[in-house]
Amino acid sequence: MKRVIATLGLALASVPLGGCVSDGYGYGEMEWESYPYSAWYNGYYGSIYDGYWGSDNYFYFRLDKNDRHFRRGDHDHFRRGDNRPDGRFHRFDGVMKPPPRGTRMPNFPKRERRTAPR
Repeated sequence: MKRVIATLGLALASVPLGGCVSDGYGYGEMEWESYPYSAWYNGYYGSIYDGYWGSDNYFYFRLDKNDRHFRRGDHDHFRRGDNRPDGRFHRFDGVMKPPPRGTRMPNFPKRERRTAPR
């Protein structure tokens, strides 16, 4: 009987924690927030599905919607700015789509938390 009560107690203790689970990217229990991107790209990696500018100033991209790993692009192939770097580059704009659960997103820019003024 004690074993049943202990098991039930452990199971019930974990229920409130399940509602707080989030992967930190506005995904999971929270709503997905879109991330627009704008870059100059020279086509080196081929066709790209979407991406984001990381907090380390590199562009991370996926090759298709089922890709669960964002790859880091080299500065020689992705550039920022309003002016075209040279004739090899073309504009690459869009909005990052929600990635599949468990996707590895290195250096993803975290959303700043805003607090109400006191």
